[in-house]
Amino acid sequence: MRRLISMTVWGLLMTTTQISAQNKSTVDGNVKDNNGKALESVTVSLLKAKDSTLVKTDITDANGQFELSASAGGKFLLSYTIVGYDKKFSDHFELQAGQSFHAGAVSLNAAPKKLQDVTVTSRKPMIEVKADKTIFNVENSINATGSNALELLQKSPGMQVDNNDNISMKGKTGVKVYVDGKMMQLNSKDLAAYLRSINSNDIEAIEMISNPSAKYDASGNAGIINIRLKKNKKFGTNGSMTAGFEQGVTPKGNGSVNLNYRDKKVNLFSNVSGNIGRYENDMNLYRIQRDTLYDQHAVNYNNNKSINIKTGADFFLDSRNTIGGLITTNFSTNDWTSTSNTDISYYPTNAYQKTLKAFNTIPGNRSNIDANLNYRYADTSGKEINFDGDYGQFRGRGNSYQPNYYQDMNGNILSQVINRNYTPTNIDIYTAKVDIEMPKWKGKLGFGAKFSYVKTDNTFDFFTDANGSPVKVLSRSNSFSYKENVNAAYVNYQRQFNPKWSLQAGLRAEQTNSEGILTRADGLVQDDNNVKRNYFDLFPSAALTWTVDKKNTLNLTYSRRIDRPTYQDLNPFENKLDELTYEKGNAFLRPQYTDNVELSHTFMYMITTSVGYSHVKDYSTMTTDTVKNATFVQQKNLATQQILTFSIGSPLPIKKWWNGYANFWYNYQMFKGMIGNNELKTSIPLFGAYMQHSFTLGNDYTAEASGWFNGPSIWGATWKTNAQGALDLGIQKMFLQKKATIKLSATDIFHTASPWRAHSVFGGLNINGSGSWESQTFRVNFTYRFGSSQVKDARQRQTGLESESKRIKG
Repeated sequence: MRRLISMTVWGLLMTTTQISAQNKSTVDGNVKDNNGKALESVTVSLLKAKDSTLVKTDITDANGQFELSASAGGKFLLSYTIVGYDKKFSDHFELQAGQSFHAGAVSLNAAPKKLQDVTVTSRKPMIEVKADKTIFNVENSINATGSNALELLQKSPGMQVDNNDNISMKGKTGVKVYVDGKMMQLNSKDLAAYLRSINSNDIEAIEMISNPSAKYDASGNAGIINIRLKKNKKFGTNGSMTAGFEQGVTPKGNGSVNLNYRDKKVNLFSNVSGNIGRYENDMNLYRIQRDTLYDQHAVNYNNNKSINIKTGADFFLDSRNTIGGLITTNFSTNDWTSTSNTDISYYPTNAYQKTLKAFNTIPGNRSNIDANLNYRYADTSGKEINFDGDYGQFRGRGNSYQPNYYQDMNGNILSQVINRNYTPTNIDIYTAKVDIEMPKWKGKLGFGAKFSYVKTDNTFDFFTDANGSPVKVLSRSNSFSYKENVNAAYVNYQRQFNPKWSLQAGLRAEQTNSEGILTRADGLVQDDNNVKRNYFDLFPSAALTWTVDKKNTLNLTYSRRIDRPTYQDLNPFENKLDELTYEKGNAFLRPQYTDNVELSHTFMYMITTSVGYSHVKDYSTMTTDTVKNATFVQQKNLATQQILTFSIGSPLPIKKWWNGYANFWYNYQMFKGMIGNNELKTSIPLFGAYMQHSFTLGNDYTAEASGWFNGPSIWGATWKTNAQGALDLGIQKMFLQKKATIKLSATDIFHTASPWRAHSVFGGLNINGSGSWESQTFRVNFTYRFGSSQVKDARQRQTGLESESKRIKG
């Protein structure tokens, strides 16, 4: 199969390259100043003579030379622009297909004013609503300053992050998180740790795509979140430095440095950022199980240090061919400690029995290294080829020391159990993909293929403590190896039939081969020691757009998607959290499949209203169950989940100096299935809202007020959570000729995001949960920009690891 994919990719590359070489026309020349000196970085634009429509642009090199290409003949003219010089146009000229035209030497006159001292900037709206996605432009938000990526997701329209760091979109779980087009294959714990290490200073925008096309991997039943990191778009040498301080319960700090060099032939870029701080949260569980009451109170601390490094280069071989390399790394240490106190009573009489005092210390570290090699071909006819080869590596290490002491009401120790474990995780991901687009059949045809191979190795060594020395317990120790190969191919077609109708339709095929091997240290063989799976699936998608009139547009979308289990969720062995609670994997977890259909209406290009329906087969969720006096959590497949959705959102241009955005969503979820021997049949309505207002105050001052609210929700099909929300305020000032910015912000003004409350009654287990975290903070952020300010759009590319990185679990 690998050989077939390679031959297919090579054939696609050769065929498209041969097609694009036909009927090529070129226009060249050189540009000088009025003293005869060559001018570098002049923007030269090829325009249609009839209506000045842009055909192609180029930038002059160090010798002032340029070369433009056109796919068809006609009458054209050239424009020449650069800051500090008067704009100039050429005379009209005619160009035949396959012909070359030499424009000769052109001289530009220096502008009478010092335009080089004037910087012209454009500001994107903070929230952009498009037909296929909603975009949160983080770099334009004051209140986003000092936040990490996980906090920003909670503030984004329609997004939720619960107390267990599970992410959902408009109440729907199964969201896949991408960073720069690469899916992070991490479980909720490791993904949360990684997202907390990314500071808002490094983020350009967050894209929320509810119904991705066939070009994207089929993973993610609720859709895709793509976190776009900043990439410098300016010519010359330039960069920025940022430093931030945050005060919550404890102080925290962050900083970053960006450097960039760009000219006509090369773009070199790099970014280094870091975070340091201690995060505190508390959790309370009031649990009734059989005839026993457990009243647990725990305080958790996470000492976090992280550094992110991103470096890369793009080489522009000519106007059509570009090659690039990119390496991103993340290194973090997370020393997690917990102290809990659990009073145990006889529930019928509330008679006190004993107290469990448990301590857990887990020093750990994680590292992610991703390397990408990219080739891009693009010409003026609309043909484009992108090839990506990627390697991703995840390494996680954790050591847990967990003493448990049972005491009487006077504090005398009745008994003790001291546990230790060692849990290294190694994950390696290899991918290769090609994407091709070209004009075809009066529209745009896209097709491509992808190969991925993932290998994970997990070790769980469990120890008891004997007189201060660890003794390995063979019956509770294991190693788990998992291998997965996914081969995929897709075709996608897009066409505008007339001014009113447009269609996009696609089909993606994915063939999956996987094997999980559990090796117990005691040599015991059981049913789930070796689980193999091979399956083939088709994933259609379509979008039909009808422009009813100048004010109204309708958009109907459909997609079928899949959620495969995270790698460590398949590990069937138990991981004891304390003496009374533990988690265990499930080697027989099946992927879940979702069919989504959505109808949206846009009024005046501003107000977007949508309704939708989702049906999930083999719905997978975290469940809570019991064995004797212990409680455990495990991922299991239920029968079905059905979701009805509604949302409305719109920008609010209130005054010239006052702009806003508002979004409201509602859905109704229905669950039906079995958890063990217990039938689950429940329905629940969910709703939420988001708003943001920005104010231009004059004298380079701007201010912002933003807030979110999520009504009572559901987690894991059985947990019902209370409402939460927050209001944030911020102000910013630009100075030093707008090269420096200082931002002040306060989050969760009324302390309504925290605490949280949840309740679950199912299968003989009654639990009331509550807790809080550092949601109320004050933040200061300073940024200084230096170097060239001439902007040139950076090329955007999507690496090949999109669908693999999300499923890593430590």
